[in-house]
Amino acid sequence: MNSQEAPVKVGEIHEVEIKSVGEKGDGIARVNGFVLFVPSVKKGDYVKIKVTKVLPKVGFAEVVEKLEKPVRESKYATVSKEEMEQPEEEQAYEDTEDFGEN
Repeated sequence: MNSQEAPVKVGEIHEVEIKSVGEKGDGIARVNGFVLFVPSVKKGDYVKIKVTKVLPKVGFAEVVEKLEKPVRESKYATVSKEEMEQPEEEQAYEDTEDFGEN
């Protein structure tokens, strides 16, 4: 990011998750890969932040609001025990021996 402009600007509001904590105790969040230091948070917090200062490689932000972490839906289907124990329905396919030949 030497000559590139930072992907955030002073005054912008972002919702971020604090991914880690730096050696001075500030939380570290990323917006489009850009590192922002956020004081008074801990790892795992989900917060709304306002960017207060932007340097060439890092930025600083303050907490505007603490948020509830959004619940992620599982990419796998959840099946109950009752559903698993139900007998399978009969398939409505015709049994032929032509294997798709016309």
